[in-house]
Amino acid sequence: MNALCALALLCQAPAEDLSLRAVTIVSEGSRLAGEAAALKSNEGKALPTIILSHGWGGTAEQLRPDAAFFARAGYLVVTFDYRGWGASEGRVVLTKPAARGKPGEPFTAEVREIREVVDPLEQTTDLLNVVHWVQAEKQCDPKRIGLWGSSYSGGHVVYAAARDARVRATVSQVPALDSRWVLSNEPMKRRTYEQGTKRARGEIGYPAPGAVEIGNLKGAPLLEKLMRYAPVEDIARASSCATLFIIAEKEELFDNREHGILAHERAVGPKKLVTIPGITHYGIYREARAEAQRLAVEWYDRHLKAP
Repeated sequence: MNALCALALLCQAPAEDLSLRAVTIVSEGSRLAGEAAALKSNEGKALPTIILSHGWGGTAEQLRPDAAFFARAGYLVVTFDYRGWGASEGRVVLTKPAARGKPGEPFTAEVREIREVVDPLEQTTDLLNVVHWVQAEKQCDPKRIGLWGSSYSGGHVVYAAARDARVRATVSQVPALDSRWVLSNEPMKRRTYEQGTKRARGEIGYPAPGAVEIGNLKGAPLLEKLMRYAPVEDIARASSCATLFIIAEKEELFDNREHGILAHERAVGPKKLVTIPGITHYGIYREARAEAQRLAVEWYDRHLKAP
């Protein structure tokens, strides 16, 4: 989300009409850093809630302009960083075998924190844990929860909605919904399988934080995880969720017919597909940002605010 990052740096922080507070969400023992935003005038009210998740290499801070927009539309908005990204803790692994005592007792060990790698199965687990966490927020109406995702997280929200029926509505903009491209040809398949085998045998560790291996995207992927990630196959399971897909007419990073369009065809719940003409993938964060926000809030208003 490099384009989103550049634009966010130009945007002002939320104004005085908004309440913005830091929150902590625990996902499989790791503390995720998050923020909750709402209009100050809505204090004490149970609100429809939107959880925003960032895409490949992004951070929650970059989503503040979108969080402010949805909060001003009358929602409680939660943003967060995945494990190992932004201000969140990362998963830790032992760097060498440790001497342990009795089961469950503390022990001393040398560890390494995994940071800034792309693991879609871990990231979607984090998102699902944010759905759990928000249920106990006083300003959240647990019967009116929506998810918003962009680019890689456009697939994450579909994955989550297919596994948690409490999600009532999702917006997936310029979504990437199938990572099985890592098995798409023999050289790539060999690389993917080899990486998984070597990591399982302890011959390689995790990529360096923030490594760039695909285009200019920050964060090296764990290929053996990507091969198991295809939310386009899950969309029919989200039968009680209203799903909006917003795609770019001139999408250059993948074929819309195999991602947003195919997912829309397979969706069985309330659904809508909108193609924004004339833009490429990153145009959703630039010239089409306001239109995408408008489409999203109209969708949420219809499916989270309406009786």
